[in-house]
Amino acid sequence: MKIVLLPGDGIGPEVIAEARKVLVRTGEKFGHHFEFESCPIGGNAIDDFGDPLPPQTITACKSADAILLGAVGGPKWDDPNAKTRPEAGLLKIRKELELFANLRPISTYEFLLDSSPLRRDIVAGTDILFVRELTGGIYFGESGLRQEGDQEVAWSTMTYSTSEIERVVRIAAEAARGRRKKLTMVDKANVLEASRLWRRVTARVMKEEFPDIEYDVVLVDAMAMHLISRPTAFDVVVTENLFGDILTDEGSMLPGSMGMLPSASIGSDGPGLFEPIHGSAPDIAGKGIANPLATILAAAMMLRYSLKLETEAAAIEAAVDKVLEAGHRTGDLARGGEKSIGTTEMGDLVVAALG
Repeated sequence: MKIVLLPGDGIGPEVIAEARKVLVRTGEKFGHHFEFESCPIGGNAIDDFGDPLPPQTITACKSADAILLGAVGGPKWDDPNAKTRPEAGLLKIRKELELFANLRPISTYEFLLDSSPLRRDIVAGTDILFVRELTGGIYFGESGLRQEGDQEVAWSTMTYSTSEIERVVRIAAEAARGRRKKLTMVDKANVLEASRLWRRVTARVMKEEFPDIEYDVVLVDAMAMHLISRPTAFDVVVTENLFGDILTDEGSMLPGSMGMLPSASIGSDGPGLFEPIHGSAPDIAGKGIANPLATILAAAMMLRYSLKLETEAAAIEAAVDKVLEAGHRTGDLARGGEKSIGTTEMGDLVVAALG
């Protein structure tokens, strides 16, 4: 099975190296051979090729069985007047591979509850799967900038079609069938026409195709409050691109650190793209202190969703649980004088826990 690695920028190469180590050990344990190819994306690709997603990277990804991404971006490429930015590579690869659904599981660990900024009694038992539409909406709608007298005027347009909404809602509803059979759709239908289309289409799909799923709707501003006041009330949450981006970053604080949360970007066909939800963290890049667990857990999601290796995915997740339960913490998770370990040591401990 061919896996393309996109280490990217900042801490990306460091965390990808640990996930690769875990995948190699998993292959040895279960009798699989993973073939790895590393390709450029993001800021480093701009430096070397003048393009955040070079053609050779696209070609490699399209021929892969799955793709594992680190992170892109950093202050070196933050000039707003630059011809291109690292993040453009992410948007382009999603379009090129037609990865229209982003799955972000947010769950808490009993032995990490005190790492959360919220009270233990609020976050205990949280288990939410966010399904975010990934290739439509305001990030891909018409945008522009014009001069009107002495004023600059900018605009970005949120655009959605019926089919774009239907396909991501179906993925979310199918996921709910395998969980607690509850789906929440988040919109801003009291203001946005695009959200009113989401509400109509989703209601129809749920009534006609998923009558067995409990379905409700929450406005995005209310959802932002509910996430930090009663997160255990939600099972599967589906929403459009912008709202999903913001809410999942907010939700990442429930377990205590972004360094714990993986994500999967999938489509109807072809390879999926798997990555941690954290950024490139340039302030700690090269220091060997980044938390690799989100990337390791993203590798587990890759085995589950793209390679259909459920037992192997569960083994990696169990190994992470074992390491955390034993009290091992990277700096982002350590609390109250707890000893912290580095990136490589954490990866080694997960490899050892695999047996």
